[in-house]
Amino acid sequence: MSSRRLSLALLITAIAFITIGCNRNTVFFHYEHTPIAGWEKSDTLRMNIPPISAEGNYEERLGLRINGQYPFQSICLIVEQTVFPAGLFHKDTLNIRLTDQAGNMRGKGINYFQYDVTFRQLRLQQNDSLHIAIRHNMKREILPGIADIGIALQKQ
Repeated sequence: MSSRRLSLALLITAIAFITIGCNRNTVFFHYEHTPIAGWEKSDTLRMNIPPISAEGNYEERLGLRINGQYPFQSICLIVEQTVFPAGLFHKDTLNIRLTDQAGNMRGKGINYFQYDVTFRQLRLQQNDSLHIAIRHNMKREILPGIADIGIALQKQ
């Protein structure tokens, strides 16, 4: 990756952190990296949200960063999560459209494109925690061009 592209990717990441960081309602914000050369279907990303401090309604958002190597106009992701200690299980299938009808990227960015999708509203109790697993559900076994996938949890 050229130094210009790396600088741009770092700038986009910093802006995302500042934007989310300014929101005092954000209780969790984390990205996992995927191999840009190819994210394998069997490689499940896992995230653990530690026990939350306040009961309430929460919104979950998924963040996705791709580059021009991604070969499709959309992506299908499976998000499975368990809320502890109750053991509640939720499974979401996210079909995210990445381009418009003309084939232009809909995400924000220049070399890397950022997408943010709200996918679930949760009612959580104090000290609830979440275990989240994310995998792709595309016909192709290895997907190039996906840089990062993240989760944000915000109190409403």
